[in-house]
Amino acid sequence: MNVSKTLGTAILTVFFLAACQKGREESELSGAAQGTTYHIKIVLDSQQQVKPEELHKAVEETFAEIDIKLSNYREDSEISKLNRQKTSDWLPISKEIAELLSISKAVNANSKGCLDLTIKPLFDLWGFSKHEMKVPDQPSIDRVLAHVGMDKIELDQEHLRLLKKDAELGIDLSAIAQGYTVGAIANLLEANGIQNYMVEVGGEMKVKGRKANGDEWRIAIEKPTPFTREVQKIISIHQENGEAVMTSGTYRNFFEEDGKVYSHILNPKTGRPVDHNLLSVTVLHDDPTWADAWDTALLCLGEDEGYQVAEANHLRALFIYHDGKELKERISSELAKEP
Repeated sequence: MNVSKTLGTAILTVFFLAACQKGREESELSGAAQGTTYHIKIVLDSQQQVKPEELHKAVEETFAEIDIKLSNYREDSEISKLNRQKTSDWLPISKEIAELLSISKAVNANSKGCLDLTIKPLFDLWGFSKHEMKVPDQPSIDRVLAHVGMDKIELDQEHLRLLKKDAELGIDLSAIAQGYTVGAIANLLEANGIQNYMVEVGGEMKVKGRKANGDEWRIAIEKPTPFTREVQKIISIHQENGEAVMTSGTYRNFFEEDGKVYSHILNPKTGRPVDHNLLSVTVLHDDPTWADAWDTALLCLGEDEGYQVAEANHLRALFIYHDGKELKERISSELAKEP
């Protein structure tokens, strides 16, 4: 799944060399998946019978299972087949797609409609799907906008089916699928008895417990600049029950035409890329899928409306925006409470 959002993510993991506690050691699993890379650190003690090579195989299988369901870049995936069905009859869907649509509908309702998975035709129109970006004319945007809207999807989660109220509707799961993937890998680790880990896929991550030396996991938020990789802020994860850290940004996946910069973050109301000063949003949440949905929604809203929505929904969020030539941060009240 070549998830377009990964080009805008901004989380780096900070590793410090330190001795492991007695009987505990860290192993790292890494590879390529979903059009990006992944790194997993697991902490094992001497009593655990987990074999890293077997776990690595299971991780790769999990990626493959998700890919065949959620990837918009595979013609044989479930979501691609679903998009090709131009009908307003009820259509069967997997529990994975049902869950993602359910979460997205909830975030859509609480973000002034800014998270909208039905923007796929707009994404295609602007050329972001195939990295052939161009500015379309307004009549084309208006034509496609008529087929966009989460209210055009009727979801029956209990019976795993959906109905397109508009047969031309297209669904793109990129804004939320990577968070779901991080959660699925984390669940796999926990099913194998691993309670101390760091899962990172394309910059999106979840951590739980502590490192092998007993230290807290520390996450570096990248400075939102397009051509350099610098640390803006370091966050220490103080709780040990599992924390997702998801970032969405406008500053890596963009194009310029006639002196104007166009971001890949599209406003589903206007059909055009967002035009505000917000560069990145980081959301901390106990569930990676929800965090991934919210960071996209807040980024779409901008530095003012996004902050207001974060406050109203009691979200832990960090906003980085530019004020003239200066980068500024704004932290939600819930995140400010943390030490």
